[in-house]
Amino acid sequence: MRSALRMIFEYEGYECLVAQNGAAGLKIAERDEPDLVLLDIKMPQMDGMEVLKQLRQMQPSLPVVILSGHGTVQTAVEATKLGAFDFIEKPPESERILLIARNALSQRRLSEENRRLKLSFDDRYRMVGKSAGLEKVWDAVRRASPTSATVLITGESGVGKELVARAIHRNSLRKDEAFVQVNCAAIPEELIESELFGHEKGSFTGATEKQIGKFELAHKGTIFLDEVGDMSLRTQAKVLRVLQEGEVERIGSQKTIQVDVRVIAATNKDLEEEIRKGAFREDLFFRLSVIPVRVPPLRERPEDLAPLVEHFARQFCAENNVRPRGFTQAAIEALGHHPWRGNVRELKNAVERLLIMVEDDQVKPEHLADVLRRPADEPAGAGGAGTLKDFKEGAERAFLVQKLRESAWNISATAAAIGTPRSNLYKKLEAYGISQEKDG
Repeated sequence: MRSALRMIFEYEGYECLVAQNGAAGLKIAERDEPDLVLLDIKMPQMDGMEVLKQLRQMQPSLPVVILSGHGTVQTAVEATKLGAFDFIEKPPESERILLIARNALSQRRLSEENRRLKLSFDDRYRMVGKSAGLEKVWDAVRRASPTSATVLITGESGVGKELVARAIHRNSLRKDEAFVQVNCAAIPEELIESELFGHEKGSFTGATEKQIGKFELAHKGTIFLDEVGDMSLRTQAKVLRVLQEGEVERIGSQKTIQVDVRVIAATNKDLEEEIRKGAFREDLFFRLSVIPVRVPPLRERPEDLAPLVEHFARQFCAENNVRPRGFTQAAIEALGHHPWRGNVRELKNAVERLLIMVEDDQVKPEHLADVLRRPADEPAGAGGAGTLKDFKEGAERAFLVQKLRESAWNISATAAAIGTPRSNLYKKLEAYGISQEKDG
């Protein structure tokens, strides 16, 4: 059995270690820290249940799949209580064992990512500032966190809506469970339902294996639906059902799956206007906005600019092994005159570019001109002025707008036409302030 399983996994590209009994397996687990353990129940010297207990003490997040040739409901229940990921009878079918392994490894990666996010939360995901506007946001976070109510976070692009969502989760009763983020604008319409709710193997062209949806992965935790205003009406109806019934249905399946998930949504759109246009469901809006939180743009909280610059500079230097440097007071004041249409995200990018490009001990006002981008509605290098960098950025912006118009503002088609990943194209659109409403 060990030999057969090893062949299956190694053929799929996994590295596989084998042990002939429980004691040997525990030594290997301690020495090599595997990502997944397949464990038999009946073994000489030490049975599988005892090995499972010791594995859970050794590595609490290690997924363990129990194998048994004498499977009973009682044994399966006992193994699950001890923390087993799954329980299957021998001999397992190769497709089933590979599917369970992939799901177990996926859950482990999610768990590890969540743990790393918690460790870095205080700095990397900290909201910085002392303005009255930000204090209102913190007050809303404090009120929302202990509850399981849905939260709708609104605000312009780049203001830090994701940080608010993470703060709510981090201070909630679900803080030890998964935080699953979904960017609804970055997923093509034909794939978003599969991404959110999962699908069965063969349910549509390209569905070569079963996929667990994000709602299932977030069970007992929090799902963050970023840019929820970009969802189609069809997907909105399914999300509404999850909120009302607490259940999901994978594409291609008739079976409903119960999920316990807290939903936090965010958008930079005016959803009430979208409702008037018929692009967003009013009943879903009311379900999502039980606790509304508005994050003000950076221009409404200028007193936060200086602490944000200091925070981003310190963070960037520490993470990139860069010589610590600061900004003169005059440079901070000059930054305060910039419109910051990209809000905190644009400020963070500008600080990082300045720290890379400026060689002096401090960043001064004269360093800013070549780094701060022009407002999106002002052509770079207008009137023959500007730097080579201005010209390049202006040309790139014009090129992207033209290609988007040619593809009727279809992001996937545009990305394919210019040979760049969709994620990179979204970053460019944000950096240059490109939108269909303004440039269409």
